[in-house]
This record gives sequence, structure tokens and C-alpha cells, in this order.
Amino acid sequence: MKGGSFVALTDSVTVLPGVGPKRESALADLGITTIESLLTHFPFRYQDLRVKALNEIADQEQVTLKGIVAAPPTLARFGRKKSRLNFRLLIDQDVIPVTFFNQPWLKDSIEVEAPVMIYGRFDAARKQLNGIKILGNGKADPMASVYPSNAGIRQKTIQQLVTAAWEQYHDQIQNLIPAPIMRHYRLLDRAQMIHDMHFPKTLNAAQAARRTAKFEEFFRFQMQLQLLKRHDQTQAGTAINFDNSKLQAFIQTLPYELTDAQKRVVNEICADMKRPHRMNRLLQGDVGSGKTVVAAICMYAAITAGFQAALMAPTEILAEQHANNLQALFQDLPVNIVLLTGSTKTAARKQLLPRLADGEVNLIVGTHALIQDGVDYHKLGLVIVDEQHRFGVAQRQALRQKGDQPDVLAMTATPIPRTLAITSYGEMDISIIDELPAGRKPIATRWIKNAQIDSAVQFVLSELAAGHQAYVVTPLIEESEAVDMKNAQAIYERFSAYFAPHYQVGLLHGRMKNDEKDNVMSAFKDNQYQVLVATTVIEVGVDVKNATVMMIYDADHFGLAQLHQLRGRVGRSDQQSYCLLIADPKNKNGVDRMRVMTETNDGFVVSQKDLELRGAGDVFGKKQSGLPEFKVGDPIADITMLSVAQDEAKKLTETPHWQQDPDNASLVAYLKQAESNAYMFD
Repeated sequence: MKGGSFVALTDSVTVLPGVGPKRESALADLGITTIESLLTHFPFRYQDLRVKALNEIADQEQVTLKGIVAAPPTLARFGRKKSRLNFRLLIDQDVIPVTFFNQPWLKDSIEVEAPVMIYGRFDAARKQLNGIKILGNGKADPMASVYPSNAGIRQKTIQQLVTAAWEQYHDQIQNLIPAPIMRHYRLLDRAQMIHDMHFPKTLNAAQAARRTAKFEEFFRFQMQLQLLKRHDQTQAGTAINFDNSKLQAFIQTLPYELTDAQKRVVNEICADMKRPHRMNRLLQGDVGSGKTVVAAICMYAAITAGFQAALMAPTEILAEQHANNLQALFQDLPVNIVLLTGSTKTAARKQLLPRLADGEVNLIVGTHALIQDGVDYHKLGLVIVDEQHRFGVAQRQALRQKGDQPDVLAMTATPIPRTLAITSYGEMDISIIDELPAGRKPIATRWIKNAQIDSAVQFVLSELAAGHQAYVVTPLIEESEAVDMKNAQAIYERFSAYFAPHYQVGLLHGRMKNDEKDNVMSAFKDNQYQVLVATTVIEVGVDVKNATVMMIYDADHFGLAQLHQLRGRVGRSDQQSYCLLIADPKNKNGVDRMRVMTETNDGFVVSQKDLELRGAGDVFGKKQSGLPEFKVGDPIADITMLSVAQDEAKKLTETPHWQQDPDNASLVAYLKQAESNAYMFD
């Protein structure tokens, strides 16, 4: 209580002196609306303002010098806005010339024979200082904070407001991290952390404060995710009490033994399905790791319990491939499979829908057609979404609402780096297939310069002669003057002439109609084409076991995750397969990507490297980056700390009655205050 009124960190910044409507708006643009958000608007760097002796200063170092003004300042003007202010500074026995450009108003603050501190860049060769700012004639703080700012508000104003907020509100700051966790990781009290983030005495103090600030930010975020996850887990769902003996008998009929990783994830998913709560699980596995078989086992489990299962794929050709594969797996079992896509004829659709609604059909495979109006299910128990990142949240939710809270299993062949798994998917349970089926050989990847293309084409020819097929991928459809990249049309024409008459070449690109694409892809799968020239439209899709070569032109124009997906189109059998990357990278980033691809086949390593090299915004697009925006923590660079924060949040939320523990009172109050979590404390 101050001055007869209560104060709280939730107070508006308008309570501070000098914050009127205009300044309030400028602060809001920076995300600052309350005292709490102002005090956690941390500096992104610091200026070291400690005074140094002349013999300690490196050339062109930014430094603070303290001395006596030795002569009156002189001001020279050049035009209306340009000026140069000169004076001399006596430091012990040395006289140092000081120059300020385009700050003529400083002349009035310089007094002969008065002490002054100047911050600027030191030219050691000329022994002179190019001034940046005058720090006054007294003592300056040894470290100056530099804040994120905008055109509407200056650094100095932010510094003044932070100082005012700290003086009035610092005794309201309470720890959000429980005391045992703070002791274990040797974290600072929250008030000390906030003080030392803004007003550090040394660089070490600033670093210690930043360490605590990062952990607190990660911990708060993970607490919200864990609460969201626990809330989801308490929602009533469908308990699928499958027939385990039938399931085991089906697994015995598979043409190959499951890998240990497949067995592990089948157990995880089936255990979830038996629970009376809603399953929300992500199954991720590298290309060719056997996710479809796992999906088949789980769908059959649902069917043995009298439920229907649905599998939604992003493209018609992928949906058709799934339907054909499942038909072969379930041929001797009471599983009635139908395929429903946008291309399903009206007459066939009219016959199919009543069979689905009355339960005769117990497994349906399709595209977004599965969620259209008029498609009704009898007893939908399990929904599987393939390549889940290609569907929006609304589409996945629409499929879930077709049943009575069915279990949902999302699948992706895009390995998700740990950073994203811990942040974006933290509220989901994650199963990982981290092992390839027996007999699969690692794909041999080679980086080839453009000057070596002839030898690469000869290699493709040798693979064709051995009875195999090849993909040739390029970034562009037609020739472009703006970008010097090989294009699909030109390569198609060149290869058609080169390989004729012994081998046929097909062309596939995104401008084709869906039925044209399907026809070309089907012809390639049937070996009517031995070479398929394509754009990235083949990144996710059909399984052509006979294809052993993936040749990628201008490979440095693709992201690592995309290159890995393209590489995964080959290596689908026990035949040795190859990926040829043709590129002359113009920068280090491009070279690094080529090296990563030639050094590892592990999709999780590739995806983490992609995140590090390009950043989440570039990999996924700014809006779909998947990474939340943190103020101080970097979820890529600080992945270990992020993992620790997740572990601690999980342990705390699993502790009985943790919300009643006085140690956690401030944390509970903070979480209740977060609007999105309010319902979790009902």
C-alpha cells in the first residue's frame, strides 16, 4: 500500500508520470501495458560504461573516458543539418581530441576545466575519441541497458520508466518458481533477477540474472502446457476395449516382424485407446520407418471393439495408396474398407454413405472429403490424420466432431526437432519410431557440382540399365529470367531426348490438374516411366519401391527438412539407393546444408540442424513457425534448459495438491490470471 492506495504489478503503465495516451500507445506496440510487462521488458544488450585507462583500450573499442575539458569547444556547420563539435579532453598527462558529429546542442553542456565523462569509439592510431554521448560529470552506472524500442519512444524514456516502476513496485515482486526448484538450480530471487536485468553492476551480474529470467520464462510456458495437457486428459473420451488376442493374431500375419520401436509405439497408443479419456497423440517417424503398419494395427484394435476408424490423408494419391495397402493387410479379416475423396463419383458416394452411417463400413480412408456435410459415422472411435501439418486445426477438429470424442492419432513423416516437440507439441503425447525396418540400407548421399552433371547422368543411366527407376527434382516449372535455376520443362525435354528410345521420361508439376498428376504418378509406379522429372509435388506421397535414385537440381535452394523428405522417396526396399545433390552454393549456409545431408540420414538430426541454420520462421513460415515467441530464452540455443523446465513443470503438476502448497501461491495466482488457463482451476 502506497500513499493510501493499493498497488499491484497488474496496474496500467499510465499510473507512471509522463505516460499519456500517445506514450501509452507507443508502449503498447512493444507489448507493454502493465507494470509487470514493463519490468519484464528486458534489455537485449548492455553498454559497458566503466572508465578505462588509455593503455587498456583496443583500437575502435567503444569505451568511456573521464577527464577535464582543456579548451573551449568549437562548432563547425555543414549545410542545414550537418555539424562537427570539437574539444580537447585532459586525461592525466594526455590531451585527447574529442569529436561529436551532428549533435550541436552538446556545446552548451561542455564547460572548460570541468570534469566530464564521454562514451565513444576510440581511434588508437590517432589517439582521439569519436563521441557517442556525454554521460555527465559525476558517476555513471557501470552498465547501460539497451532496450527493444520503436519510433514512438526513445531508449532514454524506457530507462526512466523502468527506473520509476522499479522504485514504486519492487516490493510487490514475488517468486513464481517454487523455492525447492530455485535452490536446486541456484536461481536468483525474482526481484533480484529483475533488478540485475535492468541495473547490473557487472556483466557477470547481468548474465546470472538472464539465466534466471530464461528459466522462469520457459518454466511458466511449460506449466501452462502441462495444465492444458492434463485438462485434455481429464475430458471424457472413448474407452476402446479391443480384443487383444485378435490383435496379436493379426500382428502374426504381417509379412515382416515389427521393429522394437514399432512394438513400443503400438503399446503406447493401444494403452491410450483403452483409457476412458480422449487420446491426443502424435506419432512421428522418419520416412520409411513403418508408421502405416502401426496405424493399421491401431485401427484394427478399434474395429475389434466394435468401433469405426478413419484415416485422413492430404492428397488423393496418398489416400489411394493407404487404401490399397490396408486392403492387402486386411484381406482375410472382417474389415470393410472404402475410399472417399473429391474424385469419388456421385453414384458411388450415394451407395457408400448409408453403409458408413449404419456401420457396415468400419474403416474409411480419404481426404478432407471425410469431414464434408452429409458424411455421417455410426460409431467412430479412432481418427488418424496422416501428414498432420498439412491440415489446419479446424479440419482436424471437424473430423473429431464426426464422432463422440473419438481418440485422435496424428502422424507425421517430418521429424520434429526436440525444440518444437517441447514447445509446439508439449500438450500432446508423442510416440517416436526411431528405427528403420530390417534390411533397409542407408541412402548414399553425394554432393555434386554443376560441372560434374554428366557423370551424374551416366550414373542414373547405369541404375536404369539395372532395372531401377529415378526421380529428377527441380525447383522451377518453366524457365525464369529472374532466377538462374534449372527448370522442370527444360530438363524433361533434355532427358527425354537423352534416354530415348530405351527409357521413358515423365513430367510432374504443381500446375497440373489432380487427375493428370495421379495418372503420371500411377504410370511411374507401374514402371511405364523409368525417369520422373518433377517439382517438389512428390515431396510427400507415393511409395515406389523400384526407385533407387533421387537427383535434385539446385539443391541449395531447398531447406534441409525438404531435402530429407525428397531423399525419403527412395530407399523404400532392400536395394541400395542414392541421392545426388547438384549445387554450387553461393554462401556458407548453402555449403553447411549440403554437408549435413551427406553426413547423416537421421531425420531428427536434419530437422534440428534446419532449425538452427534457418530459424523457425524461415522453416515453417512466420505464422506457422510452431515456436512461441520468448522474450529472453532461445528455444533452439537453450534446448537443455527448456527440457529441464519441462521436466520440472511435469513433476510439479503431477504432485498431489500442489496448488494448495503455500510455496506455489504466487505461481498459482499467475496461472489463474492467464485467461487461457482460467478454466483449468475450476
